[in-house]
Amino acid sequence: MATTEVGTPHGPARVHLSAPASPRAAVMLGHGAGGGVGAKDLVATAEVAQALGLAVVLVEQPYRVAGRRAPAPARQLDAAWTAVAAELRASVLAGLPLVVGGRSSGARVACRTAADVGAAAVLCLAFPLRTPGRPDRPSRLPELEQVTVPVLVVQGERDPFGMPPPGPGRQVVTVAGDHSLAKDVPAVRAAVEEWLTEVLPG
Repeated sequence: MATTEVGTPHGPARVHLSAPASPRAAVMLGHGAGGGVGAKDLVATAEVAQALGLAVVLVEQPYRVAGRRAPAPARQLDAAWTAVAAELRASVLAGLPLVVGGRSSGARVACRTAADVGAAAVLCLAFPLRTPGRPDRPSRLPELEQVTVPVLVVQGERDPFGMPPPGPGRQVVTVAGDHSLAKDVPAVRAAVEEWLTEVLPG
């Protein structure tokens, strides 16, 4: 993958891009709050997309590039993500259908900004529906519900962040394991491959 930095309103984001000569679509993925783009489920998803002949972009948020572990506020995450998408859609990804997604926090960002970036679909790995041990915190289901394009959620059956329900245009696939989605990576691969093939035919 080629690595470059893209300017955003909150500092540079780091972009890892892999693209075949003539991709038919692109997949842009973000990381979790405390992790990076090397998470097993993100790597597996990227490999599946590459095998299907898609351009793949892994995005490191500015706070990670700056060496901070604590995530930035949601509005900053969204603004940085939207800026990266706009830059790429004006250059290397011009004219391509764009599937956005990520794991955990990255999935939330993708849902909140799907309309702004003109996403064709949204891929959520381990969507954090609720905060464990904090029943006073509101559910994040509205972030999923606001997406109007097809959505895939791949969720560990023992995820302490909860199990999102299926809905119109939203498919939920349960795999063995917890929030890390590391126990059965082949199942994650299979779910992602089947769904991408459905939402990006041909």
